[in-house]
Amino acid sequence: MSQARDHEGGWWPTWPFTKTRTGAAAHFASVAPVLIVSVVVLLGLVSGAAMTWLPLLAAGPALAATTSRPRGVLCVGFLAAVLGAVLGVRDGVPGRELAIVLSALVAVTLASGLASALRVRRERVLAAVRSVAEAAQHALLKPVPATVGPFQVAVRYSAADAEARIGGDLYALVPTPYGVRLIVGDVRGKGLPAVGTAALVLGVFREAAYDEPDLLDVVGRIERSLARNLGSDDFVTAVVAGYPGAGVMEVVNCGHAPPLVVRDSHVLAVEPTHPAPPLGLHAFTGETPSLQTLPFADGDQLLLYTDGVTEARNRDREFYPLVERVARHVSDEPSRTLAALHDELLAHVGGRLHDDAALLLLRKPAAVGGLADRLLTQSQHADAAGGEVRL
Repeated sequence: MSQARDHEGGWWPTWPFTKTRTGAAAHFASVAPVLIVSVVVLLGLVSGAAMTWLPLLAAGPALAATTSRPRGVLCVGFLAAVLGAVLGVRDGVPGRELAIVLSALVAVTLASGLASALRVRRERVLAAVRSVAEAAQHALLKPVPATVGPFQVAVRYSAADAEARIGGDLYALVPTPYGVRLIVGDVRGKGLPAVGTAALVLGVFREAAYDEPDLLDVVGRIERSLARNLGSDDFVTAVVAGYPGAGVMEVVNCGHAPPLVVRDSHVLAVEPTHPAPPLGLHAFTGETPSLQTLPFADGDQLLLYTDGVTEARNRDREFYPLVERVARHVSDEPSRTLAALHDELLAHVGGRLHDDAALLLLRKPAAVGGLADRLLTQSQHADAAGGEVRL
């Protein structure tokens, strides 16, 4: 699963004993074997030269192996054999030649049935793997609600390996006694090691974000955990941000792509004032991350993303122009903005990403900004004091 994946098509019956979740094209493919047998028989009847066309009947069960279950393949083969025998007898094909053709047809049918059985088995294994990956993604990258604290939120995530559904990019957004805090990051490498590192970072972040009053201490907790668990060549680029209230956004950038602030239809890249190394490399550089404070008023939006977005190339090897496209598609609904960006990103790369890509956009609505800030501030005090929130 990807939060960007589409749900389309329906359950269509394939002839005669299987169901696949397909559209019209795949439904046509499921009946194509019968159509091929019918066309071959028709050509034999019209031409009167059955022996010329009979060998082509084997195409029916061979094609059925790609769309049907073994029983369906055998049914197509049986139909082809019966019609072929009738056509051969009708046109006076010598018995020896007809027997050879029908024997070859039976052999192709049996081989196709075996191939179909193996295909069905692989599909079941793949479905099981995908269901496990789906559960792992829900545990690792928990769904983000449309509203968190005073913000409207939207997330789009696409793994480069569409079957795996998860990769090395990570994101999380949590409400805490110190305001809403979020992280977007990218783990060096791919595969299961990258997924394990992403899980480690997210676990530490969710705990530290709730426990630590200072955002730099949250980053420090993640750094120390990675230093104990990662190899010398492993690291994680990340942006950690927090909204403590009063129209201020705090940002800590650890070697990651700069976040984008959208204000009055203008898109501004938040370049780090003091560049810091990625998480996991502090011991080798001695440099520490710095905290940037940004004004964040009603109507402002913050976009965090991974390099799978900005480094996506089209056929002409041109990078995806994220800043330009954000300015074009920005709206008052983060989900609509990210949907437009994601669709355009896929069109830019020709439909398939070659790296994991994550987009997280939050917006502070202008209409409810003042009340939201009051609720957030009172909520923080209540969490700290164990009391109630009052309007």
